[in-house]
Amino acid sequence: MATQVQIEQIIDTALSEDLGRGDKTTELVIPPSLGGTAGIIAREAAMVCGAEIIRIAFLKVDNTLQIKVNVPDGGRVKPGDVVLVVTGRVSSILKTERVALNILSHLSGVATATAQYIEKVKGLDVKISDTRKTLPGLRLLEKYAVYAAGGQNHRPDLASGILIKDNHLTALSARGISIADAIAKAKQGGRGMKVEIEVQNLDQLKQAISGGADIIMLDNMSIDDMKKAVKMVPASIKLEASGGITLDNIRAVAETGVDVISIGAITHSAKAIDFNLSFVTGRPAQ
Repeated sequence: MATQVQIEQIIDTALSEDLGRGDKTTELVIPPSLGGTAGIIAREAAMVCGAEIIRIAFLKVDNTLQIKVNVPDGGRVKPGDVVLVVTGRVSSILKTERVALNILSHLSGVATATAQYIEKVKGLDVKISDTRKTLPGLRLLEKYAVYAAGGQNHRPDLASGILIKDNHLTALSARGISIADAIAKAKQGGRGMKVEIEVQNLDQLKQAISGGADIIMLDNMSIDDMKKAVKMVPASIKLEASGGITLDNIRAVAETGVDVISIGAITHSAKAIDFNLSFVTGRPAQ
């Protein structure tokens, strides 16, 4: 999970990108003393994630702003619901508006997509996981959004786990190094870390089982082959299905009996959720 320092670094980068040279429009037309209240409002049904993060963004721009979060991360909204209310200098609110909406829209999109996949496998003993297919610089926030929606996080970086993938095996096979040899080498130097290996067919699966892999990823396998794999693998080895997973086929994949289904689309292809920021005249936002 992202630490406070890491979250602030991401926000600082976003604010610098948008506000680093100032806001010419706001500075020219909005009186510095003008106060107001604005609400961030959902325009579609979604699962919210990021409200507490954008609170930090607003306060970084102006620590005198008063902010009320109405919907916690993982909460549901319908069109018209007010997610967050911010009161204070209008100029400060306007300077933060786009960064706040970008973060909230994207993370809510990730959380909503994750929740949709989880709903499809409801009642089955399987976990939905993210991957490293994330947008540059936003991985930790995207993984937080997956977690907030009830999903599971795969390794956050290359140092956090051992996963022998197809390109590792291709490179090793050119030197006559087998799957079992690769697993043994990883276990020897891994200092007790679990070793996961990606396989693309049942022959590779057999080699991974005999080599002593802790976790085996079934990459782009057919439903029939996944069913066979589940029967072949001892209970001590966890099975992960990945590749080509959609909302249409995830239930069938889960019913094969795999332990985890990892989906890159919940991060790299999540549809942004539509929110807008609107100022309220004559009364506080609800």
